[in-house]
Amino acid sequence: MNKIDRYIFFRLTTITLFVLAVLICIFILIDFSENSDDFTDKGATLAEIWSLYYLNYIPEMVRLVSPVAVFVACLLLTGQMTERLEIIAIKASGISLYRLAVPYLVFGLMIAVSVSYLDAYVIPNSNAERIEFENEYLSGSGDRLDRGTIYRQESDSTIVSFSFFDPESNVGHQARIVEFDADRITKIATASRLRWVDSLSTWEVDRYNERRFHQDGFTEHDTVNVQIPLNLFPRDLARRSSDIYQLTYPDAFQYIESIERVSAGGIGLPLTQLYGRIAYPISIFVVCLIGFALATEKRKGGRGFYIAAGLGISFIYLVFMKVIEPFGASGSVTPEFAAFFPHALFLLFGVLLLLIAKK
Repeated sequence: MNKIDRYIFFRLTTITLFVLAVLICIFILIDFSENSDDFTDKGATLAEIWSLYYLNYIPEMVRLVSPVAVFVACLLLTGQMTERLEIIAIKASGISLYRLAVPYLVFGLMIAVSVSYLDAYVIPNSNAERIEFENEYLSGSGDRLDRGTIYRQESDSTIVSFSFFDPESNVGHQARIVEFDADRITKIATASRLRWVDSLSTWEVDRYNERRFHQDGFTEHDTVNVQIPLNLFPRDLARRSSDIYQLTYPDAFQYIESIERVSAGGIGLPLTQLYGRIAYPISIFVVCLIGFALATEKRKGGRGFYIAAGLGISFIYLVFMKVIEPFGASGSVTPEFAAFFPHALFLLFGVLLLLIAKK
């Protein structure tokens, strides 16, 4: 690493940190002004708001705005070097534009890897605490996916249904268990309440009615306070649209497997969310490339142009990712395509910008 590389690394780091701090402060001020009435009405103290909500929100904010901060840093630094004719001097000394792009791309790759690690193992825990606070103190924060009667395939020959499941107490109401063999029903069991006992990792029933069918008719018997070994867990019955964002990558893949195991519908949404999380740090590398290629030529407007271009392209990038996400959730396109296509498209755009830049 030579002096130019160290200079670029240092300037990119300082500008990125400054832009991150500014964006996070702006976000906190706007969010607090919008939610202050809910905080007051629900009785949240300032200490709880800061420690349980905003401190846990900062890691997620860092993940979300890192591409914008890095993009603005690349544009401002490269634009400044262009206006001072430093880019021309560097190229005149025999250093190619592609070689000059190396520290930018390495910086983007390092930030992308760091954000990916945070998103995989650190941010989910803070998100879980923050979302729990939102559910308690913010109105309109409910994001349950399963409402009304819930159906789950416990095994290849067993289907379980609940008229309602309460995730707070882990209690299912009006449960019905149907076992079948080919096209013939062999057992129907009903229970008014089915409660998950966490210490025993099993379900407990207060009143249990079971009918077993055979060729001559059926036999029926009632029991009370009995444990039922079902291959279901509370997380299989109380899904939320924010579940993926509260799980580490290994736990998220296990969560997807559990959805497939119980044949629950709507698997496209969590799959798209998970692949979107994995692909999101790629945007940091992509915007480094775009920012460098865009600012190597002198533009009218100076810094104002670079700031406007950074915010504009970042907005278009983010909107494009959000627009294509519902198509992945609905199954119109594969979740992998919905997650990675925007990054591939803008990466191609960045490569084209670099190729047509004046050498």
